[in-house]
Amino acid sequence: MLRIGLTGGIGSGKTTIANIFSTLGIAIYDADSAAKNLMNTNLQIRQQLTNLFGTDTYKDGQLNRAYLSSKVFNNASLLAQLNAITHPITILDSIDWFSRQQGSYAIKEAALIFESGSEKHLDYTIGVWAEKELRIERVLQRGGGMDRAAIEARMEKQMEESEKMKRCNFVIDNNGKTSVIRQVFEIHQTLLNLANG
Repeated sequence: MLRIGLTGGIGSGKTTIANIFSTLGIAIYDADSAAKNLMNTNLQIRQQLTNLFGTDTYKDGQLNRAYLSSKVFNNASLLAQLNAITHPITILDSIDWFSRQQGSYAIKEAALIFESGSEKHLDYTIGVWAEKELRIERVLQRGGGMDRAAIEARMEKQMEESEKMKRCNFVIDNNGKTSVIRQVFEIHQTLLNLANG
């Protein structure tokens, strides 16, 4: 079975693309949700985060997201340490998940595939690309309290989009001018052919 990565910057629409693959019967590992879950359930992560950020990191047994965000938002060193704690365990979790899947291929959806080094555990990577202005508009429209400055700050922390796309085996253009369903279906057929040789 092929292990596929699906990546793209904030607002690129990778979750929408993941949902299309899902309707084709492909299993999806959502790395962001998995990491959030592991930060609450994995004792090793809990201990390391508490050691690094203090006892306020968890409130009533649950991760105090607002507190953690305030600590790492403008501190590159702490953010790197946070990632060093969470990424390896999330990668191991995804490897275990892949081992339990059936079918020709399964997909791991993650914003930081190359930044975290998880591409080493994948066979192919799909990138979702959209122009910066469109990505900002999408994030503003979905709400969640982020203003333009916060979105741009988040983009600055992610790998440059053109560099990310260069590293991908497939790129889906999600600028709204080309049918993403057709693009997904073409990649789906290619991956089935590769998997079934």
